[in-house]
Amino acid sequence: MTITPLMPVYPRCGVRPVRGEGCHLIGERGERYLDFASGIAVNILGHGHPALVKAIADQAATLMHVSNLYGSPQGEAFAQKLVDKTFADTVFFTNSGAEAVECALKAARRYHYVNGAPERVKIISFTNAFHGRTLGTISATNQPKMRDGFEPLLSGFEVVPFNDLEAAKAAVDDTTAGFLVETVQGEGGMTPATPEFLKGLRQICDEQGLLLILDEVQCGYCRTGTFFAHEQYGIAPDLMAVAKGIGGGFPLGACLATEEAARGMVAGTHGSTYGGNPLAMAAGEAVFEIVANDEFLANVRKMGDRLRQSLEQLIPNHDHLFDSVRGVGLMLGIKLKDTAEARGFVAHLRDNHGLLTVAAGENVVRILPPLVIEESHIAECIEKLSAAARDYEAAA
Repeated sequence: MTITPLMPVYPRCGVRPVRGEGCHLIGERGERYLDFASGIAVNILGHGHPALVKAIADQAATLMHVSNLYGSPQGEAFAQKLVDKTFADTVFFTNSGAEAVECALKAARRYHYVNGAPERVKIISFTNAFHGRTLGTISATNQPKMRDGFEPLLSGFEVVPFNDLEAAKAAVDDTTAGFLVETVQGEGGMTPATPEFLKGLRQICDEQGLLLILDEVQCGYCRTGTFFAHEQYGIAPDLMAVAKGIGGGFPLGACLATEEAARGMVAGTHGSTYGGNPLAMAAGEAVFEIVANDEFLANVRKMGDRLRQSLEQLIPNHDHLFDSVRGVGLMLGIKLKDTAEARGFVAHLRDNHGLLTVAAGENVVRILPPLVIEESHIAECIEKLSAAARDYEAAA
């Protein structure tokens, strides 16, 4: 037998973490890493946060899972807090971001169905997007690396250029249900939607009775310095997919919706065995209590500004390697020049300097630290980046 016990769908590197402490990970040989990947924007409180650990431990000792056939005091309480804090009127809890996107897609189609327009099924999505790896979510992308070998994919999707409002307008027809868009593209290259683009999509939806679905799985939950990124644009969606940071490391996602957008989602139309279980709700509520306040968000913005300034000051010292800084808040990226390749530089940072980052599209290195970073962590990151850039240049 040559296949590994873990199905080999990930090209796993040599880092083998067994413990975490705040903003650092420790490998099985005791090696220490500065974690500016955060499980790809998941561990927003870092590792081993005492309040989150206690909430999970206490709930695990009380009640972990019951069927959604029964009432959910924990789910009702957490959902109410999200409703009070956001545009939404109702919440469906999932186990992941892809599941949250799937729920939003179903809700959008069901909305038009119950409104007497069952032909409105087409979802318009955008280039370089990443919405997950289910058949439904890869159908909403145009990236061969996610689609190859899985066709035929689901019909009812059309992909047009990101940040191109005219292309989005031109794609709308009598079969269109709505738009699916990341407020800030993560996997695609840390690229924010322009205000004109996102506000324009909202206007098209309002004028033509369509639904705006935002995917804030990566950019939401305080990552950009506001609770959700769309708040910085002065618009609100009809449906929104949330995950990653919402559980602080515990598998949790959510589909948030207005009452109007969710009008088709009645008993029997959707479900999840594990979604909204008491243990997940305890984790989610513990994270919420720490991050959903002005003081925490102000510090994210402050640390985001400091990190961005430090990265921008670094660029002139290595200007044949680094091109520019992009992103918002603590969702930042360094675009590399053509002289380097993001995945190779990420590996160099990891293997030779103990700094964990993540590659993205458009030759970008993603910088996604825990949202609880301090000045010392920024200084450590910049020191490691600078040393890695020197070594990389010397090797080149």
